[in-house]
Amino acid sequence: MALTITDILSAIAGCLDATTQAILAMSFGFAMIPSALAYAVGIVGCLAFNSVVPISFQAETITLGGTIGRNKQERVSIIFLGGLIMTMIGALGLLQTVVDFAGEDVICAMMSGVGIILAKAAMDLVKENVRLGTISMIVAILVYAMTMDLVYTIVAGVVVTSLAACFLKEKVEVGNVNESKFKLQKLTMNFTVLRGALSVICLTIGGNIAYGGITADIAGTTANADHISIYSGVADCVSSIFGGSPVSVIISATAATPNPKWAAILLMGIMMVILLAGVLPKIAKFVPVQAIAGTLFVLGVFVTVPENALLAFSGNDPLGTLSCGTTLAVTAVTDPFFGILAGIVVKLLAVPFGMV
Repeated sequence: MALTITDILSAIAGCLDATTQAILAMSFGFAMIPSALAYAVGIVGCLAFNSVVPISFQAETITLGGTIGRNKQERVSIIFLGGLIMTMIGALGLLQTVVDFAGEDVICAMMSGVGIILAKAAMDLVKENVRLGTISMIVAILVYAMTMDLVYTIVAGVVVTSLAACFLKEKVEVGNVNESKFKLQKLTMNFTVLRGALSVICLTIGGNIAYGGITADIAGTTANADHISIYSGVADCVSSIFGGSPVSVIISATAATPNPKWAAILLMGIMMVILLAGVLPKIAKFVPVQAIAGTLFVLGVFVTVPENALLAFSGNDPLGTLSCGTTLAVTAVTDPFFGILAGIVVKLLAVPFGMV
């Protein structure tokens, strides 16, 4: 097997995407060097299960875990517990059982609600710094409208907003960018952590099936969501126990290459080296967190919401429409766990109570 230039370029493009998501992760206090362990697990997982689906920094999971957790201890505890449970679900082959119980339409409605959460997170970043946030939003929306490509959107948003911050002499504040050691974290358990972990699990289930399936389909193969859940779950555990960021399944350009598995491994390998070298925290000192605001908004409003809403509501009966609408709304105002729970309750009670 010989890697082609297409394999290499797609891996580099994936690293550019991951770098910007890492800025977001650092804003929530997740450490970068320990996150390299997650990429190492991803490499082993793809090799062990012959998988073409890479794992990497993903805005949805980072935003969800970061916003529900009130401090770093709660955030890493959320990611660790979520990863542990996802590993067990995958090892026991229960992922499809969970999806069948909730219903694929409800899962899609939940993912659509997550899109609204991303949009809200983007607007919160804009409120923190209106000038930089507005620049990021305008650039991201314009670039996406012209290219329909998230990689170009991310790169343009980060570069232009960072240059604007320098020109406007804005102070760049990022999370704990100086943390460089593998320091074992003290985990905690409370209602917030449990709620956050259950929410991350719900999001991860949807992502493993949807994003994993799309990536595998592009590569001309099929994805085993249980296998993905095992190596992504273990990756979250080993990363978070040292204070690192969550990593999740992504829709990766490496799937469209001649050697999708090896391109995915190359992507994760390059990111692992970058993280271990401690380069990202140094870059982060020049990149305002608002640089990712536009991409979060585009990802939420233009990608996640419409794609998943179409799958949730298209051709559904009145009961399904009601439960999906409830799931989407409750997810958007609370979190994915309560959203799915609300959707299941509506499915069970709507008919006996004469709601449909």
